[in-house]
Amino acid sequence: MDTQALEELKELIDVLPLRIKRKLSDFQDPQNLVEVVLDIGRPPEARFTKRTLYMKDDTVSAEDIEYVTSRVGEFTSDNRAGIERTLHRISCMRNRTGRIIGLTCRVGRSIVGTIDVIRDVVESGKNILFMGPPGIGKTTKLREAARVLSVEFDKRVIVVDTSNEIAGDGDIPHPGIGKARRMQVSSPDKQHAVMIEAVENHMPEVVIVDEIGTEEEAAAARTIAERGVQLIATAHGTVIDNILKNPTLSDLVGGIQTVILSDEEAKRRGTQKAVLERKAPPTFDMAVEIRERDVFAIYKNVASAIDALLRGRTPHPEIRVRTPSGKVEIRDKGREEMPELTEKEEQEILEVKGQGPVRIYPFGVNKTQLERAVRAMQVPAVVVGNLDDADIVLTTAAKSRPGAKIVRAADEHNIPIHAVKKNTSSQVMRFLRYYFKVSNPDDAEDIAMREANEAAQKVKQTKKSIDLNPQNAYIRRLQHQLMEKQKLRSESVGEEPKRRVRIYPQK
Repeated sequence: MDTQALEELKELIDVLPLRIKRKLSDFQDPQNLVEVVLDIGRPPEARFTKRTLYMKDDTVSAEDIEYVTSRVGEFTSDNRAGIERTLHRISCMRNRTGRIIGLTCRVGRSIVGTIDVIRDVVESGKNILFMGPPGIGKTTKLREAARVLSVEFDKRVIVVDTSNEIAGDGDIPHPGIGKARRMQVSSPDKQHAVMIEAVENHMPEVVIVDEIGTEEEAAAARTIAERGVQLIATAHGTVIDNILKNPTLSDLVGGIQTVILSDEEAKRRGTQKAVLERKAPPTFDMAVEIRERDVFAIYKNVASAIDALLRGRTPHPEIRVRTPSGKVEIRDKGREEMPELTEKEEQEILEVKGQGPVRIYPFGVNKTQLERAVRAMQVPAVVVGNLDDADIVLTTAAKSRPGAKIVRAADEHNIPIHAVKKNTSSQVMRFLRYYFKVSNPDDAEDIAMREANEAAQKVKQTKKSIDLNPQNAYIRRLQHQLMEKQKLRSESVGEEPKRRVRIYPQK
């Protein structure tokens, strides 16, 4: 342990009764001490990372409890206190009359480098949700993220600090959060209000919040994300599936709604008519499960992972591990969840690929939208206006029913047909990503910006407004900034999940 960490640990041990303090010094393992537990009438406990030691020849008395409580800060409504300018947390248990009968004295540490494994994720500018069991280090990751973003990237960071968990007790925040500012929350039920206040009053570029656990806090998180502020937070849950199944928090990952499919669509999917689908874009673009202290599962596209779960498939996050030597290893690169291809479709793609650009004939699909999507995604395809020149036909589900005109014509030409649900640009781009296996979720931002740039040139030429594809708040903000540089006017229109940027001719 470094000198500062040892000094701070000494401040926690100094509030304990003298005989307990002496016994702790015998354990010779201070760097792994997690907490000290004192319950009246029971032996004191010293809990370390991988073991718990009981001081069996001793018993905690009411005087011991009084000794500790008189040397720490005031207990607030959530029964927590601290030691000024440290990260230690003292939580109390009370009897039915309100008298304190037990204490959990938890060691708080600021560890530099704790986010090295996921540093690129934190620096991405995207909204990030951390999950993991209690004591795994989620709050420590938030503290280090605040320091890195405020000091090394000079960003305006605000920490919404409920019970002084992240930045320590007292009015002066712990140096572990770097240059970030700290807004204290007087009681947990007011956290959502302080989250909104942080954005409205203090113009942050990043807001950091620990333990989102209520519907009001989930709504506040969505509001922050919609305003283009990067949000980094933790939530009650160990894996992403916990968040999805929690009615209070499911909105963080897009929420769930029941959709009634047509008979034909249900038959095509091989499901019942009533299915679960994601209700809206997730508040958080990325999610990180801390499975062990040095094992991280990274979902780079939360929307894709949730869609997979709702279809009964297992998402495949990227798995990163810090080895005992300190080296970072990627054990599994993960992949974006896409609709599964049938053997016939796989064969069709293999037959076409390698023979130059795929020639797509749109029928019932907007040709301009398809051309713009092809250019934005930079896939090897061209749009043709004649069935004789086509390799594949792209149409809508409504026009691809058995016996339909285009189906008969495609059969005569021996050309495969692919159908999208509706004639919308988002469906067209989803098809292209699926067909050409554009599986890197990081491409989404690049594709959206290329589409915006392409549309900007079109607006300048035609002097007519254009709607871009629906995007999350972060990408919409980038698109607005691009329009500013292009000296074009833009605004966000529509409701989630179809909220999008509309571009107008020159100002």
